Amino acid sequence: MMVKQQAIGERKKGLPSFSLFFQNKNFYKGIGLLAVFLLFLLPVLRLVWLSFVNKSGLTLHYYQQVLQEAATWVTVQNTLIVVLGSTLLALVLGVAFSWIVAYVEVSGKRAMQLFIFLPFIIPSYITTLAWTQFFSGSGPVAALLAMLPGNLEVPNLYSIGGIILLLGLSHYPLVYLFTVNVFRKIPRDLEEAAATSGLSKKQAFRKVVLQLALPGIASGGLIAFLSNLDNFGIPAFLGTPSNIRVLSTYIYEQVVGFGPEAFSRAAVLSVLLGVIALFGTLLQWFLLRRSRVTETARSDSEPRIFLKPAKRRVLEVSLWAFLLVTSVMPLMAMAALSLISAYGVPFTLENLSLKNYEHVFLIDAKPAAALANSFKLALVTMAICLILGTMLAYLRFKYPDWSTKTAELFITIPYALPGTVFALCMIFMWMEPVPGWNPGIYGTVLILFIAYTTRFLVLQIRGSHTAFLQIDPSMEEAARIAGARGWTKWRRILLPLLFPGILGGALLVFLMALTELTVSSLLWSSGSETVGVVIFSYEQAGYSTYSTAFSTILVLGILLGGTLFMGLGKLWDRKVLKAK
Repeated sequence: MMVKQQAIGERKKGLPSFSLFFQNKNFYKGIGLLAVFLLFLLPVLRLVWLSFVNKSGLTLHYYQQVLQEAATWVTVQNTLIVVLGSTLLALVLGVAFSWIVAYVEVSGKRAMQLFIFLPFIIPSYITTLAWTQFFSGSGPVAALLAMLPGNLEVPNLYSIGGIILLLGLSHYPLVYLFTVNVFRKIPRDLEEAAATSGLSKKQAFRKVVLQLALPGIASGGLIAFLSNLDNFGIPAFLGTPSNIRVLSTYIYEQVVGFGPEAFSRAAVLSVLLGVIALFGTLLQWFLLRRSRVTETARSDSEPRIFLKPAKRRVLEVSLWAFLLVTSVMPLMAMAALSLISAYGVPFTLENLSLKNYEHVFLIDAKPAAALANSFKLALVTMAICLILGTMLAYLRFKYPDWSTKTAELFITIPYALPGTVFALCMIFMWMEPVPGWNPGIYGTVLILFIAYTTRFLVLQIRGSHTAFLQIDPSMEEAARIAGARGWTKWRRILLPLLFPGILGGALLVFLMALTELTVSSLLWSSGSETVGVVIFSYEQAGYSTYSTAFSTILVLGILLGGTLFMGLGKLWDRKVLKAK
């Protein structure tokens, strides 16, 4: 009754109802789709158009020039080898871990999942720094090999194999995320029926379980494929010193070269990169078409495979050893080696000091300024995406017609594009949005705000839309009957229920924007450096001790923020349970 009286009071005061927004649906649909087209799809079309035009008009000159160069095909070959190799590694590790966690009785699965996701949570360029320190001449691996007989050498990460290894380790959590619940939803009855038919466990896994898990494996493999294709940090940190180019780093070299045809050549290379991404998407679609999905809606988290105690202990020790070596040890080595006085000196007590941290945070002004810039960018991007993304997710949930689906498709494109390609789209769009008019956005921090919001908005939409799907539609109907409309309905009923899902999407947007490197590497200008750009600049200049010191502080901040978020989530769950 009180809610109804408040709603009536708001209408008497002349406050607008949220439902007024939908009185003329077709008009607002047209305006919304036009805005989405201009902000999300038009930049991509302008990039493709630029690759076909010069001062004389339409031409294939740039394609002929780029495709006739031997360097282009070497770069394409390197790209395919790196992306396919790292995707295969990510698939093997992701499927193996998801199958073990879903089916095998092992202890500590919840803690194990935290360590699985750690390489994905930490930015890939920081992970690369950690691994290079781990395998450096003064690192723990070199010290261990020195104690063993023979002239054993530290593996060379500055190679195609090193790039494949780190890309695979960084993105196998994505495959795990997409497949673990698919395994859990496969009915036990089908496996039992396969065993009754005389199939061995290996045959049942190959012919039944693997076939039914194919949708999740294909989806996770596609995300890993696109992430490996998009990644700039790992190929730049490991490939540039050894003169190994992939398309993402080659596009960066073209743009920073500022030649007379640099942008047009970069546009052609971007189209090539987009074609490879499209091929991977079509391959996923082909695999999903051939699959036969019969999974249940209920997730079964109970173990299905029980090992003997001895074998179980061996498996658990092996899993934890792998997770500690791949997730924790490199970060510990990076933190330890950030304390040495100079790069390459032995890790001894007399060589330890805090002068690297002193330089980064007290002497050099750029890291503190970059940290402030990144924090502001991430905070504003999160706020915009939180409001706009939740509104768009509500429209997608409330009106699932062709217009909202089309809008979501357009909004997804900037995130699906490789980062270097998307950065070029932003440059071509905002240098001259209208022919003959330069608004002065390019070369300022404003273009970073626009790029971050455009690129990461879809993450908030997906997170908020998932939260809406978990709410019974009768809740909103009951609120309407009780007279709670507009802001009252949202404040009193919807937002408390949506808060965890919306906050999860907002946190993901914040972390992605805070540590972003690929887009920033092409869009930053003097005074608008971000943390990723500063760390990348330190590493390129040979100041590895400074980059590791800065990265260590950033990792500690990310882990502290993640712990705080988990604590807030638990407090919110307790509050909701008490309210019930």
